[in-house]
Amino acid sequence: MDKFLLDILVDPITKGPLVYNKKNQELLSRASRLAYPIRDGIPVMLPEEARELSSDEVEALD
Repeated sequence: MDKFLLDILVDPITKGPLVYNKKNQELLSRASRLAYPIRDGIPVMLPEEARELSSDEVEALD
């Protein structure tokens, strides 16, 4: 994931910051508790395409 792109992308729901999860190729939002997929190197920033984060996953972001 390009560092510049990660710096300018925000959660489309909360406008908050995102955390890159390299292993799962996702961008994680603590505020909305969603994980946005990255497909073929392109972040899919659609809430309907995101998966909900578990409580454990949200806690691990801290």
